[in-house]
Amino acid sequence: MVHSARTMRRDELLDLNDVLQHPGRRIEVDISTEMDEEEDLDLVTPLDGFLEAVSTGNLLLISGEFSTTAVLECARCTEPLELPISFQLDEQFPVVGVPSSLNHQDVAKVSPDEPFELFEGNSLIVENLLRQNLLLEIPIQPLCTYGWDGDCPIAIARGLQKTKNEAARAEFQKLAGLLKDEPSEKSEAGEETE
Repeated sequence: MVHSARTMRRDELLDLNDVLQHPGRRIEVDISTEMDEEEDLDLVTPLDGFLEAVSTGNLLLISGEFSTTAVLECARCTEPLELPISFQLDEQFPVVGVPSSLNHQDVAKVSPDEPFELFEGNSLIVENLLRQNLLLEIPIQPLCTYGWDGDCPIAIARGLQKTKNEAARAEFQKLAGLLKDEPSEKSEAGEETE
């Protein structure tokens, strides 16, 4: 039998013990958080979405969808940008022990093998899981509407405009120059070059 509950939550911990002790039972939870603990994230809108959790007996399956709008800095002109960010969750965590619904002398426990803490006992630390997935969705080099090639008036005003043949970073320009100055392999071996 599949049971489900749908509620709005902002709590840091989501108790999944009932799901773990009753394989096949499902919990569905709506979540809205502003991720206040994150100094590196500037969210314009709360991170909203839902989580679903179900246990197969051997695995705890957690899925969901979330979206927000964040303020990021343009990698080219450094102006603030508001970018929509959305992501889907599809996580699996091993479960050890026998669910108490099948054996009253034992209990099932989630046994995550993550390098950082996602669970306290059988309770999910919701914001840790959401933070991990949100950070993976943030672009490495967010860009304003002008991108790298457009004539960005802010980049021009700050002297950050590059010419067509200029490398994006000075180190790469120097490396490109080294490649041009290398003699060919044939001339090093004493053969004539064309």
